[in-house]
Amino acid sequence: MKRIVVFGGGTGLSCLLSGLKLFPVDVTAVITVSDNGSSTGVLKEELDIPAVGDVGKVLLAMSNADEDFLNLLGYRFSKSGTLHNHPVRNIMLSALIDLKGSLTEAAKYMGQLLQIKGTVLPLTEDRVELVGESSEGSAYVGEEEVSRNIRHIRRLRYDHDITVTEEVKHKLKDADLVIFSPGSLYTSIIPHLIAPEVGEVLRSSDAPLMYVSNLVTQPGETDGYDVSGHVRVLNRYLYLFDRHLTTVVANNAEIDPRIIEKYLNTENKTIVHLDREKVAAQGVEIIEGDIFSIEEETIRHNAMKTAFLIFSYLMEQQ
Repeated sequence: MKRIVVFGGGTGLSCLLSGLKLFPVDVTAVITVSDNGSSTGVLKEELDIPAVGDVGKVLLAMSNADEDFLNLLGYRFSKSGTLHNHPVRNIMLSALIDLKGSLTEAAKYMGQLLQIKGTVLPLTEDRVELVGESSEGSAYVGEEEVSRNIRHIRRLRYDHDITVTEEVKHKLKDADLVIFSPGSLYTSIIPHLIAPEVGEVLRSSDAPLMYVSNLVTQPGETDGYDVSGHVRVLNRYLYLFDRHLTTVVANNAEIDPRIIEKYLNTENKTIVHLDREKVAAQGVEIIEGDIFSIEEETIRHNAMKTAFLIFSYLMEQQ
Protein backbone atom coordinates (compact mmCIF):
# COMPACT_ATOMS: atom_id res chain seq x y z
CA MET A 1 0.00 0.00 0.00
CA LYS A 2 1.32 3.44 -0.96
CA ARG A 3 2.28 5.74 1.90
CA ILE A 4 1.30 9.43 1.93
CA VAL A 5 2.39 12.11 4.40
CA VAL A 6 0.22 15.24 4.41
CA PHE A 7 1.42 18.44 6.07
CA GLY A 8 -1.12 21.04 7.16
CA GLY A 9 -3.67 22.13 9.71
CA GLY A 10 -7.22 23.38 9.91
CA THR A 11 -10.23 23.05 7.62
CA GLY A 12 -8.36 22.62 4.33
CA LEU A 13 -6.45 19.61 5.59
CA SER A 14 -9.56 18.10 7.19
CA CYS A 15 -11.46 18.28 3.89
CA LEU A 16 -8.60 16.67 1.96
CA LEU A 17 -8.25 13.83 4.44
CA SER A 18 -11.97 13.09 4.44
CA GLY A 19 -11.52 12.19 0.77
CA LEU A 20 -8.20 10.33 1.01
CA LYS A 21 -9.55 8.00 3.70
CA LEU A 22 -11.86 6.50 1.07
CA PHE A 23 -8.93 5.20 -1.02
CA PRO A 24 -6.53 2.29 -0.39
CA VAL A 25 -3.58 4.37 0.81
CA ASP A 26 -1.72 4.66 4.12
CA VAL A 27 -2.17 8.30 5.16
CA THR A 28 -0.24 10.12 7.89
CA ALA A 29 -1.37 13.66 8.68
CA VAL A 30 1.27 15.85 10.34
CA ILE A 31 -0.24 18.83 12.14
CA THR A 32 1.22 22.17 13.20
CA VAL A 33 0.82 22.93 16.91
CA SER A 34 1.62 26.65 17.06
CA ASP A 35 -1.98 27.91 16.90
CA ASN A 36 -2.76 30.42 19.65
CA GLY A 37 -6.35 31.43 18.95
CA SER A 38 -9.73 30.69 20.51
CA SER A 39 -10.11 27.57 22.69
CA THR A 40 -6.75 26.18 21.58
CA GLY A 41 -4.88 29.27 22.73
CA VAL A 42 -6.56 29.26 26.15
CA LEU A 43 -5.77 25.59 26.80
CA LYS A 44 -2.24 26.00 25.49
CA GLU A 45 -1.62 28.86 27.92
CA GLU A 46 -3.41 27.47 30.97
CA LEU A 47 -2.17 23.86 30.70
CA ASP A 48 1.25 24.50 29.12
CA ILE A 49 0.61 22.05 26.26
CA PRO A 50 0.97 22.12 22.46
CA ALA A 51 -1.98 23.44 20.49
CA VAL A 52 -4.60 20.68 20.25
CA GLY A 53 -7.26 22.32 18.07
CA ASP A 54 -6.12 21.31 14.59
CA VAL A 55 -5.20 17.81 15.77
CA GLY A 56 -8.76 17.36 17.02
CA LYS A 57 -10.31 18.67 13.78
CA VAL A 58 -8.24 16.30 11.68
CA LEU A 59 -9.03 13.30 13.87
CA LEU A 60 -12.74 13.96 13.39
CA ALA A 61 -12.27 14.33 9.62
CA MET A 62 -10.60 10.93 9.41
CA SER A 63 -13.09 9.24 11.74
CA ASN A 64 -15.33 6.31 10.91
CA ALA A 65 -17.21 6.47 14.23
CA ASP A 66 -20.97 6.96 14.54
CA GLU A 67 -22.55 10.36 14.03
CA ASP A 68 -23.68 10.83 17.64
CA PHE A 69 -20.13 10.38 18.95
CA LEU A 70 -18.78 12.84 16.37
CA ASN A 71 -21.46 15.36 17.32
CA LEU A 72 -20.46 14.99 20.97
CA LEU A 73 -16.78 15.63 20.26
CA GLY A 74 -17.66 18.55 18.02
CA TYR A 75 -19.96 20.14 20.60
CA ARG A 76 -18.78 23.57 21.72
CA PHE A 77 -19.94 24.91 25.10
CA SER A 78 -21.99 28.07 24.54
CA LYS A 79 -22.94 29.07 28.08
CA SER A 80 -20.77 31.59 29.88
CA GLY A 81 -18.20 30.23 32.30
CA THR A 82 -14.80 28.56 32.25
CA LEU A 83 -15.86 26.10 29.52
CA HIS A 84 -17.25 28.77 27.21
CA ASN A 85 -16.24 28.21 23.57
CA HIS A 86 -14.30 25.00 24.30
CA PRO A 87 -15.20 22.04 22.04
CA VAL A 88 -15.35 18.68 23.78
CA ARG A 89 -12.59 17.28 21.54
CA ASN A 90 -10.12 19.89 22.83
CA ILE A 91 -10.96 19.10 26.45
CA MET A 92 -10.63 15.39 25.75
CA LEU A 93 -7.26 15.71 24.00
CA SER A 94 -5.94 17.91 26.81
CA ALA A 95 -6.94 15.28 29.37
CA LEU A 96 -5.38 12.51 27.29
CA ILE A 97 -2.06 14.38 27.17
CA ASP A 98 -1.96 14.05 30.97
CA LEU A 99 -3.09 10.43 30.92
CA LYS A 100 -0.94 9.22 28.01
CA GLY A 101 2.07 11.47 28.51
CA SER A 102 2.21 13.25 25.15
CA LEU A 103 0.05 14.68 22.39
CA THR A 104 1.33 11.99 20.03
CA GLU A 105 0.03 9.22 22.29
CA ALA A 106 -3.16 11.16 23.00
CA ALA A 107 -3.86 11.46 19.26
CA LYS A 108 -3.18 7.74 18.76
CA TYR A 109 -5.62 6.75 21.49
CA MET A 110 -8.30 9.15 20.29
CA GLY A 111 -7.74 7.78 16.79
CA GLN A 112 -8.57 4.31 18.08
CA LEU A 113 -11.78 5.59 19.66
CA LEU A 114 -12.72 7.30 16.40
CA GLN A 115 -11.76 4.26 14.30
CA ILE A 116 -9.66 6.39 11.98
CA LYS A 117 -7.94 4.92 8.97
CA GLY A 118 -4.41 6.28 9.02
CA THR A 119 -2.32 8.20 11.52
CA VAL A 120 -2.49 11.71 12.96
CA LEU A 121 0.72 13.12 14.45
CA PRO A 122 1.68 16.52 15.87
CA LEU A 123 4.81 18.00 14.31
CA THR A 124 6.37 18.43 17.77
CA GLU A 125 5.56 17.89 21.42
CA ASP A 126 6.94 21.33 22.25
CA ARG A 127 4.73 24.24 23.17
CA VAL A 128 5.76 26.75 20.54
CA GLU A 129 4.83 30.11 19.10
CA LEU A 130 5.25 31.17 15.50
CA VAL A 131 7.28 34.38 15.13
CA GLY A 132 7.48 36.69 12.15
CA GLU A 133 10.46 39.02 11.84
CA SER A 134 10.25 42.26 9.87
CA SER A 135 13.13 43.85 7.96
CA GLU A 136 13.14 46.62 10.61
CA GLY A 137 13.70 44.11 13.39
CA SER A 138 10.15 44.01 14.76
CA ALA A 139 8.77 40.64 15.89
CA TYR A 140 5.17 39.49 15.53
CA VAL A 141 4.51 36.67 17.97
CA GLY A 142 1.76 34.08 17.55
CA GLU A 143 -0.14 32.84 14.50
CA GLU A 144 -2.80 35.52 14.75
CA GLU A 145 -0.24 38.37 14.75
CA VAL A 146 1.76 36.72 11.97
CA SER A 147 -1.32 36.28 9.80
CA ARG A 148 -2.27 39.95 10.19
CA ASN A 149 1.22 41.25 9.38
CA ILE A 150 2.55 39.05 6.56
CA ARG A 151 3.22 42.12 4.38
CA HIS A 152 5.77 43.33 6.96
CA ILE A 153 7.42 39.94 7.60
CA ARG A 154 10.61 38.81 5.87
CA ARG A 155 11.27 35.61 7.85
CA LEU A 156 9.30 33.08 9.88
CA ARG A 157 10.74 31.15 12.81
CA TYR A 158 9.68 29.59 16.09
CA ASP A 159 10.23 31.27 19.44
CA HIS A 160 12.74 28.52 20.29
CA ASP A 161 14.34 25.49 18.64
CA ILE A 162 11.88 22.63 18.34
CA THR A 163 12.30 18.86 18.24
CA VAL A 164 10.33 17.09 15.53
CA THR A 165 8.94 13.80 16.85
CA GLU A 166 10.74 10.61 15.81
CA GLU A 167 7.51 9.18 14.42
CA VAL A 168 7.06 12.12 12.07
CA LYS A 169 10.62 11.72 10.77
CA HIS A 170 10.14 7.97 10.34
CA LYS A 171 6.88 8.39 8.42
CA LEU A 172 8.43 11.07 6.24
CA LYS A 173 11.44 8.89 5.38
CA ASP A 174 9.13 6.08 4.23
CA ALA A 175 6.67 8.25 2.29
CA ASP A 176 5.89 7.57 -1.37
CA LEU A 177 4.29 11.02 -1.69
CA VAL A 178 4.44 14.18 0.42
CA ILE A 179 1.51 16.59 0.17
CA PHE A 180 1.22 20.18 1.35
CA SER A 181 -2.48 20.64 1.95
CA PRO A 182 -4.71 23.62 1.23
CA GLY A 183 -4.97 25.98 4.17
CA SER A 184 -3.31 29.08 5.60
CA LEU A 185 -0.07 29.21 3.63
CA TYR A 186 2.05 31.09 6.16
CA THR A 187 0.54 29.80 9.40
CA SER A 188 -0.47 26.18 8.64
CA ILE A 189 1.85 25.01 5.83
CA ILE A 190 5.13 26.94 6.02
CA PRO A 191 5.54 26.23 9.79
CA HIS A 192 6.45 22.65 8.84
CA LEU A 193 9.23 23.85 6.56
CA ILE A 194 10.92 26.07 9.15
CA ALA A 195 11.64 22.98 11.25
CA PRO A 196 15.22 22.04 10.21
CA GLU A 197 14.68 18.34 10.93
CA VAL A 198 11.81 18.20 8.43
CA GLY A 199 14.00 19.88 5.84
CA GLU A 200 16.86 17.44 6.33
CA VAL A 201 14.58 14.42 5.84
CA LEU A 202 13.08 16.00 2.73
CA ARG A 203 16.60 16.66 1.40
CA SER A 204 17.38 12.94 1.46
CA SER A 205 13.95 11.81 0.22
CA ASP A 206 13.03 10.88 -3.35
CA ALA A 207 9.29 11.21 -2.70
CA PRO A 208 7.46 13.63 -5.04
CA LEU A 209 6.29 16.84 -3.36
CA MET A 210 2.70 17.88 -4.16
CA TYR A 211 0.74 20.99 -3.29
CA VAL A 212 -3.06 20.99 -3.34
CA SER A 213 -3.78 24.60 -4.15
CA ASN A 214 -6.15 26.79 -2.18
CA LEU A 215 -9.37 27.77 -3.94
CA VAL A 216 -9.58 31.29 -2.48
CA THR A 217 -7.08 33.76 -1.07
CA GLN A 218 -6.72 34.51 2.63
CA PRO A 219 -7.00 38.20 3.51
CA GLY A 220 -3.77 39.53 4.95
CA GLU A 221 -1.78 36.43 3.99
CA THR A 222 -2.20 35.75 0.28
CA ASP A 223 -4.04 38.74 -1.18
CA GLY A 224 -3.70 38.70 -4.97
CA TYR A 225 -1.94 35.32 -5.09
CA ASP A 226 -2.61 33.05 -8.06
CA VAL A 227 -1.60 29.37 -8.00
CA SER A 228 1.92 30.34 -9.13
CA GLY A 229 2.26 32.70 -6.16
CA HIS A 230 1.53 29.92 -3.68
CA VAL A 231 3.95 27.63 -5.52
CA ARG A 232 6.66 30.30 -5.49
CA VAL A 233 6.42 30.77 -1.72
CA LEU A 234 6.57 27.04 -1.01
CA ASN A 235 9.52 26.59 -3.34
CA ARG A 236 11.39 29.45 -1.66
CA TYR A 237 11.44 27.42 1.54
CA LEU A 238 11.97 24.06 -0.18
CA TYR A 239 15.01 25.38 -2.08
CA LEU A 240 16.79 25.65 1.27
CA PHE A 241 16.80 21.83 1.28
CA ASP A 242 17.55 21.42 -2.44
CA ARG A 243 13.96 20.40 -3.18
CA HIS A 244 11.06 21.93 -5.06
CA LEU A 245 7.44 21.10 -5.69
CA THR A 246 6.94 18.31 -8.22
CA THR A 247 3.21 18.73 -8.79
CA VAL A 248 0.33 21.05 -8.01
CA VAL A 249 -3.33 20.01 -7.96
CA ALA A 250 -5.57 22.94 -8.90
CA ASN A 251 -9.14 23.74 -9.78
CA ASN A 252 -9.88 24.67 -13.40
CA ALA A 253 -13.68 24.91 -13.24
CA GLU A 254 -15.69 28.11 -13.33
CA ILE A 255 -17.27 29.17 -10.04
CA ASP A 256 -20.64 30.92 -9.95
CA PRO A 257 -19.97 34.70 -10.27
CA ARG A 258 -22.56 35.34 -7.55
CA ILE A 259 -20.51 33.29 -5.07
CA ILE A 260 -17.30 35.01 -6.16
CA GLU A 261 -18.86 38.44 -5.62
CA LYS A 262 -20.18 37.38 -2.21
CA TYR A 263 -16.69 36.30 -1.11
CA LEU A 264 -15.17 39.54 -2.30
CA ASN A 265 -17.79 41.78 -0.70
CA THR A 266 -18.19 39.99 2.65
CA GLU A 267 -14.75 38.43 3.28
CA ASN A 268 -12.42 40.29 0.90
CA LYS A 269 -11.38 36.97 -0.66
CA THR A 270 -10.74 36.32 -4.33
CA ILE A 271 -10.52 33.12 -6.38
CA VAL A 272 -7.04 31.61 -6.75
CA HIS A 273 -6.58 31.64 -10.52
CA LEU A 274 -4.73 28.81 -12.25
CA ASP A 275 -2.06 30.70 -14.21
CA ARG A 276 -0.69 27.69 -16.07
CA GLU A 277 2.29 29.32 -17.82
CA LYS A 278 3.74 30.80 -14.62
CA VAL A 279 3.30 27.51 -12.77
CA ALA A 280 4.92 25.52 -15.59
CA ALA A 281 7.79 28.03 -15.73
CA GLN A 282 8.69 26.94 -12.19
CA GLY A 283 9.10 23.35 -13.37
CA VAL A 284 5.94 22.12 -11.65
CA GLU A 285 3.55 19.64 -13.24
CA ILE A 286 -0.12 20.68 -13.14
CA ILE A 287 -2.94 18.27 -12.36
CA GLU A 288 -6.17 20.14 -12.88
CA GLY A 289 -9.86 19.40 -12.68
CA ASP A 290 -13.28 20.42 -11.45
CA ILE A 291 -12.47 19.91 -7.77
CA PHE A 292 -14.63 22.43 -5.94
CA SER A 293 -18.08 22.24 -4.40
CA ILE A 294 -20.41 24.80 -2.86
CA GLU A 295 -21.72 23.91 0.59
CA GLU A 296 -24.06 26.39 2.23
CA GLU A 297 -22.71 29.23 0.07
CA THR A 298 -19.14 28.25 0.98
CA ILE A 299 -16.47 27.19 -1.53
CA ARG A 300 -14.80 23.94 -0.53
CA HIS A 301 -12.65 21.33 -2.19
CA ASN A 302 -14.71 18.41 -3.38
CA ALA A 303 -13.08 15.81 -1.14
CA MET A 304 -13.76 12.82 -3.38
CA LYS A 305 -12.72 14.45 -6.67
CA THR A 306 -9.55 15.93 -5.17
CA ALA A 307 -8.55 12.65 -3.52
CA PHE A 308 -9.21 10.77 -6.77
CA LEU A 309 -6.77 12.98 -8.67
CA ILE A 310 -4.14 12.42 -5.98
CA PHE A 311 -4.70 8.65 -5.92
CA SER A 312 -4.53 8.45 -9.72
CA TYR A 313 -1.23 10.36 -9.72
CA LEU A 314 0.18 8.06 -7.05
CA MET A 315 -0.79 4.94 -8.96
CA GLU A 316 1.01 6.28 -12.05
CA GLN A 317 4.24 6.48 -10.04
CA GLN A 318 4.71 2.68 -10.14
